[in-house]
Amino acid sequence: MSASYETLEFDIGGVQTVVRAFGQGKPVLYLHGAATLEGFDFAAGLADRFRVLCPSHPGMGLSGPAPHIADMTDMLLHYLNLLDALAPEEKPHLMGFSMGGWMATELAAVARERFDKLVLIAPAGLNDPAHPATPLSDIAPQEFPGYLTHDPGIAAKYFPDGADPVFAEQFGADRAREGETVARLCAAFGMGHPNLKRFMARITNPTLLVWGAEDRLLPASQAPIWLQHLPNAQFLSVPGAGHLVPQERPETLKTIGDFLAA
Repeated sequence: MSASYETLEFDIGGVQTVVRAFGQGKPVLYLHGAATLEGFDFAAGLADRFRVLCPSHPGMGLSGPAPHIADMTDMLLHYLNLLDALAPEEKPHLMGFSMGGWMATELAAVARERFDKLVLIAPAGLNDPAHPATPLSDIAPQEFPGYLTHDPGIAAKYFPDGADPVFAEQFGADRAREGETVARLCAAFGMGHPNLKRFMARITNPTLLVWGAEDRLLPASQAPIWLQHLPNAQFLSVPGAGHLVPQERPETLKTIGDFLAA
């Protein structure tokens, strides 16, 4: 069953930007990863205490085309403009997952005064050669669920199973569209920035770093590096979870909510 939400639409610099809003309370701006296949229903786990704002990135998910996007700087500008349009009555928390964690890190660094607390879930962006991410090109299509969740059956429900050719066709078109946008974001340095540690040093906001202990895409062995460079961070390791922590271990959202509410 899908979680209840409102749909908000904004024209941000000519880009139709769609935001799904869950719940009521202090706002939480959530930045998704390099695909939207898992959706936003996880936000129901925070909606009892917060208004979780889940935009689709320009050129991805429910939002419109954004051919002007050249690199991460354009995404940062887009989200600063979206914040202006949202005009929240309270300073929002910021949460980013995977590629959205990279995005949230840079956004919090350049505009830390616009946000309250920060949550990073299995963030990309570091590109540390001693703790490499698994290249997506190395993963056979049928193996993707096992890289997204420790229990492949949890992620498998987001993928075509051959029973619905219309869904399979749309799934392929969506991934191709999103992949084109991600390719532009990653053209310069891959899935990250070589100076991301310098960005981290500016983030004085209270930060919670969350990582699935069994993450096969972005290894949790990166976590100590993040904690070393984030000035005000604590760590939550989630046993038995892969990359999609909120989907595989939804109880983690209570701990995240307690951190945000404290």
